[in-house]
Order: sequence, then structure tokens, then C-alpha cells
Amino acid sequence: MQQRLARGEEAALGELYDRYASLVHGLAHRVMADDDAADQITREVFGYVWENPDAYEPKHGPLRTWIASLTQRHAVHRLRQSENRGRSTTAEVETRVREARAAARADFIVTSMPTPLRDALELAYRERRDYHAAAADLGVSEDETRRRLRLGLQLLSTAMEPGEQHEESADLRPPRGGR
Repeated sequence: MQQRLARGEEAALGELYDRYASLVHGLAHRVMADDDAADQITREVFGYVWENPDAYEPKHGPLRTWIASLTQRHAVHRLRQSENRGRSTTAEVETRVREARAAARADFIVTSMPTPLRDALELAYRERRDYHAAAADLGVSEDETRRRLRLGLQLLSTAMEPGEQHEESADLRPPRGGR
């Protein structure tokens, strides 16, 4: 893909866009909380990739991770600019940026995790199911459901800044009770 982009193949950019546009837009929206800003950031990220295909270093990780990182940097930069234009203090801006970064990392982690883990987390948090009901819905044992939830939560915990993990660990517990 990188070589095709370097040769200026527009089809390569189209394929890249088809593959990653929803990820880029979703991460940008998570940081900015604004569709128009997310659309603009999406255009900026793919414009950057088109103009700088050699900026990607495969030895540093997958293309998906690089694109997510670009998106986060563009979105955080835009957030800082917009917050600084307003009446926000530096501390307020940095708090918002930290929250946005953690949210974007969490979104990326969830979209990147294996489907069985993601499905278990979605049942527990979005559907408010306890592990008994989630196990029945997933068609696996309760032990397997607990294992998937534990692994998914461990992955999600990496989205937080190091100092936040102890303070917010209570927020990562699955809801008690079910439907």
C-alpha cells in the first residue's frame, strides 16, 4: 500500500480510505465531539497520508496504528486550537485533551480487540447484562465470559494515563445485576 501511494496511485488512497475512514472519523469525533470537525480531520489525515506516504515506518507497527496515531495528533491539535480561542484556562484545555486522548485510545482498543472480547464487553456495558446473561447470549460458559470480560477490561485499562489507572479502576467494573 505504501509503495502504491508513493507512486501516486489514487486507487491506493481510495482503498486506504475505504478501509480506515470510519476509524479515523470515529476517533476524531470522539476527541472533538463535532461531526464537522471530525469530517475536516478525516480529510486532513488522508491528505497527509497522500502527501507523505514515506512517513509511515512499518517497523514501528501496523498501518492501522499509524493512521490512528495521526488522527489522534490532528484531533488533539485541533482541540487545543479551538479551546485556546475560547475562554478556557490552560488547565481546562489540558484536562479536556487528556480526556479526549484516553477516550480515543479506548475507542481504538475496542475496535481493534478480538471480536469475542468486544462482544462480551458490549453485552456487559451497552446491554447492561451480567455475565450469566452474557454467557447465554454468547453461547459460551460463564467462566469463558468472565475470562473475556477480564481480558477486555485489561486491554481497556491501557487506554488510561498511568496515574489514572488506580483512581478510575472502580469505573471499569462490569455492572451488577442484569436484565
